Amino acid sequence: MQGLFHHCILQIALDTPLNAIFDYRWHCDAGEQPQVGQLALVPFGRREVMGLIVGVAAETDVPAEKLKDALAVRSQLGPLSPEWLALAGFAADYYQRPLGEVALPGLPKNLRVLTTVALDRALKKLAKLDAPHDGTPLNMPQLNPSQQEAADAIGGAAGFKPTLLYGVTGSGKTEVYLQSCAQVLEREPDAQILILVPEINLTPQLEGNIRARFPGVMLATLHSSLSEGERMLHWLAAHQGKARIVLGTRLAILASLPNLKLIVIDEEHDPSYKQQEGLRYSARDLAVWRAWQLGIPIVLGSATPSLESWHHAQSGRYRKLELRERAVKNAVLPQVKLLDMERDKPKDGLTSHLIAAIKQRMERGEQSLLFLNRRGYAPVICCESCGWISECTRCTSFMVLHRPEHRLRCHHCSLEMRIPRHCPTCGNVDLQPLGRGTQRVEEGLQAMFPEARVLRIDADSTRKKGSAQAAFDTVHRGEVDILIGTQMVAKGHDFKKLTLVGILNPDTALFSQDYRASERLFAQLMQVAGRAGRSAQTEGGSTSEVLIQTRYPQHPLYDAVVRHDYDHFASALLEEREQAALPPYLFQALLRAEAPELATAIEFLTIARDCVEHPGITINDPIPMSMTRVHNVDRAQLLVESASRPMLQAFLREWLLTLREMKSRVKWSLEVDPLDI
Repeated sequence: MQGLFHHCILQIALDTPLNAIFDYRWHCDAGEQPQVGQLALVPFGRREVMGLIVGVAAETDVPAEKLKDALAVRSQLGPLSPEWLALAGFAADYYQRPLGEVALPGLPKNLRVLTTVALDRALKKLAKLDAPHDGTPLNMPQLNPSQQEAADAIGGAAGFKPTLLYGVTGSGKTEVYLQSCAQVLEREPDAQILILVPEINLTPQLEGNIRARFPGVMLATLHSSLSEGERMLHWLAAHQGKARIVLGTRLAILASLPNLKLIVIDEEHDPSYKQQEGLRYSARDLAVWRAWQLGIPIVLGSATPSLESWHHAQSGRYRKLELRERAVKNAVLPQVKLLDMERDKPKDGLTSHLIAAIKQRMERGEQSLLFLNRRGYAPVICCESCGWISECTRCTSFMVLHRPEHRLRCHHCSLEMRIPRHCPTCGNVDLQPLGRGTQRVEEGLQAMFPEARVLRIDADSTRKKGSAQAAFDTVHRGEVDILIGTQMVAKGHDFKKLTLVGILNPDTALFSQDYRASERLFAQLMQVAGRAGRSAQTEGGSTSEVLIQTRYPQHPLYDAVVRHDYDHFASALLEEREQAALPPYLFQALLRAEAPELATAIEFLTIARDCVEHPGITINDPIPMSMTRVHNVDRAQLLVESASRPMLQAFLREWLLTLREMKSRVKWSLEVDPLDI
């Protein structure tokens, strides 16, 4: 009886900080063999954990007495494809993380639990769902010549073909995406398409458009606001090839898609595509690599492309397609005007010119949008008697006043406290708010325009699930006269009646120490300006306007915004970057260290700087991070640079081996291609 069974060795990646693959013994009969890409339940220390089989071997170097048995294999789930495993392997290698830390968190949490109850339930539910394969689109609108040329070029592309779709706001990039998808689905019956958007609140509108256009195609969505059960179901639909269109945020790039034939990255410039915790990966960059790996086309769309993508297009690495006109007939780009705040002193944060423009839109029955990328009531409260200000006790930041909630709140560590009745230092009861957030602007508008329907959309007003989409629906129905919002309202939304955009307090970004600040500010201003005038001009001939309140109207960045001139602005920035030896002409990695005391973190980074020889690599001195203390932890950083990406990668591999051997209580992490320095 014993001869009927044999054992094999499963090489399993686990979600641990250890950069290793672990060997386990598996007893099986001759007809049952675990496969690479399946999940397996194994003992690890005193726990039982889920791992990913990345190899099956006949023998191992691990002594028999130390070799543990795998407990179970998730055989009811088809194995992840070799292409998916290669994607996870590339991400682990490039971002210098263990394979298990990349692959396993990319899977739904319910797949990684110890029992199979959730998986069995989802598989049964998915089996009952119809999986229509009729890719015939409905209600295909007529495209203008530029749109049609772009859609045909993308939809008809064969092989790896990276395309930058550069189109002004309102030029109909979404329609180009959809009609390109229609061509791919019509040509390849089992094709799958991945569409990425930068933020969750952009998915409902696009999801509605896709469902209306492709009623015979199964659509799956993947983003963090889904329940674990929903995410499991949608992931399985993609994994089994039933979902032919997958729409999601950055985590969707790690979805299992066995028949992927086209990738679309909308608003490709958006920094939200870069994960800022754990595995600090760029979904946009991984998407380009995945398209290259599979030999399929990828399109990156934006009205304000990232300088990296623009540089690739200028150098010929990417094909560039342009949409220079708005898609709606007679719709034109808004007129951008600068309001000098030194001449026109603001009242309650608004200049007289902007107030008059809002009043004019209300009389016409049109909508206005006020953009202020600062939530809360005021950034800080202070005592004018002694100079006390509301600093966070755990961070090097201020406690933001949230007046409707009667709270002070730190936006970095989430510490909250009641608004003090008097100054903690001198006892003065007259504490004053300094500056303005969206709550304070909302209060001022309600006082100025008591008859107006005012709505605020920011992270505070949309905390409940579904509240953001309900708020946007209210705007789309025309039930709002004045909309106030942060970056949540700056992109992707098509407000038909909106003809005025007022931009408040953009000047702070002009003086940031971050060399990317001007690029981000320009993109932000152009994106929010693009919300105005997306429909045809009214019969009365009223034109859409964007009014920017600034104390520096002569700044060249604002001049480029007024002229809607991304081309020259990007060219000038690229020239500056090349002269200063900054990305995309240089490659960077950032080593961060955290400790209870700043000196401890700096000491660790100093030792790290000198522990390995580094010819061809520049390692800068360790410095405190701009936000030095967060939640009672001090933070410092060390910037590593090289003109050669392969040379930098080779150095990082050797460096990390040494760092992992160093005995230190300092918590440290490495980020490749950092966005925030």
